[in-house]
Amino acid sequence: MDSRTEPAEAEPEPAAAIRRPSRQSTAPRPPLVRELLLVVGLFVVYKVGRQLADGHTAEAFRNANRVWDWERTLHLPGEGSVQGALLHSDTLVHLANTYYATVHFPATVAFLVWMYLRRLVHYVWARRVLAAVTAAALALHLTFPLAPPRLLAAAGLVDTGQVYGPTVYGAHPATDEMANQFAAMPSLHFGWALMVAIGLIAATRSRLRWLWLLHPLLTLLVIVGTANHYWLDAIVATALLGIALAVIRLPRGAGAAEARGLAAVDEAYDEADGAAGNAGGAGGAGEKESVPELVGARR
Repeated sequence: MDSRTEPAEAEPEPAAAIRRPSRQSTAPRPPLVRELLLVVGLFVVYKVGRQLADGHTAEAFRNANRVWDWERTLHLPGEGSVQGALLHSDTLVHLANTYYATVHFPATVAFLVWMYLRRLVHYVWARRVLAAVTAAALALHLTFPLAPPRLLAAAGLVDTGQVYGPTVYGAHPATDEMANQFAAMPSLHFGWALMVAIGLIAATRSRLRWLWLLHPLLTLLVIVGTANHYWLDAIVATALLGIALAVIRLPRGAGAAEARGLAAVDEAYDEADGAAGNAGGAGGAGEKESVPELVGARR
């Protein structure tokens, strides 16, 4: 009897062993340690720079009177109108002070972290814009020290932080070692909040993404209502941000490119799943077809 032997077929690779593409591989991710150092450095420079601008009390109050007069010349609404609305409720004033003291840094950090994890191209663009705006603001803090309206007698406003709390500033600006109270122009509270909103609107496609503008709007009402900033502080911050956005442009088609990258990964996932299913099906068919060969071998 002739005994025929067939070459053993390779066993199909288990579905679990098929490697799936990773979403992290769609674009090169900047080193995390380097990015952390850059962002922390941005905040350190911001704080140290504000301290360097301290100690110009007389000049800061002269500039405050100038800004107050400029606003009246431009017929801008008085800061007191916003504060008057807040003073109708102690709870509302307390919430405004809390927002001013606690939202500024965490919101910006959360924005950068999300962009780093989900929108790499937008992250690099936003980080550069924020760095440019901060550098320009520090230059103005050094060259144009400005007392906030809560310290200006002509404004007749209440220092809501000291009266209602909480506050991030000392009661006496000249002896405040934690912060420079004469760095009101421009308002980075507003500038950063506006950039957060613009960045999220540019990086997302939801119909509701325009609601992010509520963040800078609320920030504007808070910084003015608590008498920490003039209207002109926010206007100058907006102008600096506009210049930075004009110079540091988001790469054309960045959003579409990232969307295509994620779509490609999803397609690769589907192909991997299909390959796993085909491999499993081929394995089952191979077992059924091997029976006739075994029968024939016994003839």
